[in-house]
Amino acid sequence: MSVEFTSEQKDFAAAIADFCKRETGTREVRDKLTNHGEHNHNQDVYEKMAKLGWLGITVPEEYGGSDASLVDMCILLEEAAKGMAPIGGIGPTLITGGAYAKFGTEAQKDVVLRGIVAGRSQAISMSEPEAGSDVGNLSTRAEKTADGWVVNGQKTWCSNAHFADNILLVARTGQPVKRSGGNSSTEGKHEGLTMFHVPAGTAGLKINGIGTMGGKEVNDLYFTDCVLPEDAVVGEVGNGWRQLMTGLNFERLILAAMMLGTAQRAFNDTLEFITQRKQFGRPVGTFQVLRHRIADLATEIECCKLLVYSVAKEADADPNKMLAREASMAKLKVTETAKKVALEGMQMMGGYGYATEFDMEKHVRSTLVSSIYGGTNEIQRDIIGKTYGL
Repeated sequence: MSVEFTSEQKDFAAAIADFCKRETGTREVRDKLTNHGEHNHNQDVYEKMAKLGWLGITVPEEYGGSDASLVDMCILLEEAAKGMAPIGGIGPTLITGGAYAKFGTEAQKDVVLRGIVAGRSQAISMSEPEAGSDVGNLSTRAEKTADGWVVNGQKTWCSNAHFADNILLVARTGQPVKRSGGNSSTEGKHEGLTMFHVPAGTAGLKINGIGTMGGKEVNDLYFTDCVLPEDAVVGEVGNGWRQLMTGLNFERLILAAMMLGTAQRAFNDTLEFITQRKQFGRPVGTFQVLRHRIADLATEIECCKLLVYSVAKEADADPNKMLAREASMAKLKVTETAKKVALEGMQMMGGYGYATEFDMEKHVRSTLVSSIYGGTNEIQRDIIGKTYGL
């Protein structure tokens, strides 16, 4: 079984794999590029990929991109993750860029989309201390003034805000709507949300990093009388929730494609180790217990690949189609599989899987969080269940 790619797509995948091998192919090189894993993003590597035209893969041609298919995008994300390229900015940047491409003004698109093509990173800020999975509960407010908007509140878990050029902020501009016969605590709370374009360095915005197992990845954002111009609105005032919903399927596909590459890399690293590692006079991979584990993991990864590219092809066939069930399935299945592959890989490698000398401990850390970000897997299951009328 295999996914059917065009000859151009096969060449594209091979080019990315070759780039990663040359630029980030050894642990020593990756440690130097990331300060021993403290940073998940290296700007020099990112800009090299930009010069090859890869970062603008989903950007419309009029802004310098290639306006390629989602299948092409998944190939890029999968191969870059498999090659362990330290380009942590790419996922949030593509997600944010998709929102600007759909709803941004011409001036906003010119800045953000051309920036993406040139190798600049973007971030999106939705979560708050009391509004994670329950995004509609957010309380950061943007108050209208004669000249624009004033923002106050705290956001959290904002990936890459510490090196992004711009932040796409979701804030409350109106009150939740209590619908007839409904409960104001649950009904209509998604009304009155608006997206805002916030350039890095805007006065009144403070960014504090949050220490995590993955190093410097996420941040708290504090808005204190942060003044934004009237034209900072992205899309329509009060329509932020609907705008977000149009991009969540795109986001889930991005996350699934990246974790597909990580799962494959963790599998390959495990296979290489158990082929070479000898105990009791023979390679440990020849023992039935490990041979069967490898067979199961390989089968799961193959299923994930077929699922990811099936969703991508369906989205390419009808860009306006909402694939809530399918995209949630892809995010759920691939992240759970990647986590399983990494944990099984660590077990099969024994103490070496736990040692920082090898990449397996990095695979474990990156896959553990994948079932949390972009909508927890509990939320994905709930979405899938609702599509069956439950």
